[in-house]
Amino acid sequence: MLLEVERLQTELRVGGRVVQAVRGVSFAVSPGEAVGIVGESGCGKSMTALSIMRLVPNPPGVITGGSIRFQGRELLSLPEREMRKVRGGGIALIFQDPFTSLNPTMTLGAQIMEAVAAHSRVSRHEAYSRAVDLLRAMHIASPETRMRQYPHQVSGGQRQRVMIAMAFAGNPSLIIADEPTTALDVTVQAQIISLMDQFRRRTGAAVLLITHDLGVVAQMVDRVLVMYAGQIVEAGPVTQIFASPLHPYTAGLLSSLPRLDTPRHKRLPFVPGQPPNMADLPRGCAFAARCPHVMEICRTHDPEDTAVGPERTVRCHLYPKQ
Repeated sequence: MLLEVERLQTELRVGGRVVQAVRGVSFAVSPGEAVGIVGESGCGKSMTALSIMRLVPNPPGVITGGSIRFQGRELLSLPEREMRKVRGGGIALIFQDPFTSLNPTMTLGAQIMEAVAAHSRVSRHEAYSRAVDLLRAMHIASPETRMRQYPHQVSGGQRQRVMIAMAFAGNPSLIIADEPTTALDVTVQAQIISLMDQFRRRTGAAVLLITHDLGVVAQMVDRVLVMYAGQIVEAGPVTQIFASPLHPYTAGLLSSLPRLDTPRHKRLPFVPGQPPNMADLPRGCAFAARCPHVMEICRTHDPEDTAVGPERTVRCHLYPKQ
């Protein structure tokens, strides 16, 4: 197994209050696999990614429990010097907003060359050639010209392509992409997803795609993890989850997707209510107040993870442990 996350817990401590951002999250990613994490804003998706990279801002964040093993090594106990080698070389992170992630005072070429040199012993000429090749692989026209430009001189889609090129510069085994297409228009989104998928298949790298866009998930991933209130509430192959969601939250997310055959006068379904306050979680299931199938036990007992078939799990009292 490439990545194994077990019972991960991450908290944010602000003004005497504790926000349980990630609550006992467990999952694994195999070599070459594409896994998607989906859920509403604030459900803990990005905090899970930052925890894996050990980039949780401290203060206010702290990883309080669990295990993160990458290629058999426990990352939570790894010295910071060794962890720096893992970042970019073993695991690369593509951030949501490339404009704030790229250095505005450095040319695009210099930043890609820096990423290449950080993880391989190459001459400046070799780093330049590798950077140009990466831009060309990202279908960026006139890559030699782009090498001399600054982030503000190119479009949002081109900046995101540069970020992907930098992510693959260290030949990582795992790419974590945190909302990589959110700020882009639909046509550019499709191009970016296609490029990431092509690179994944060409290099054999695994991808952990974090998004709230179920359409993007359907295009790219093999398996889906659905997060709600800091927990994974359902997991399984993407085709099975889209065809027959088990958790009421997953069903609500899928039913809210717009369809071409929906009459214009018909109101689009949505999940009623609001996510719970993560600093003051209710007893029992965090989804109980919004659930159309709520039972009394849901208000008093948090459900456990239950295996439903060989490849699927769900955290819901509708599927009690046998």
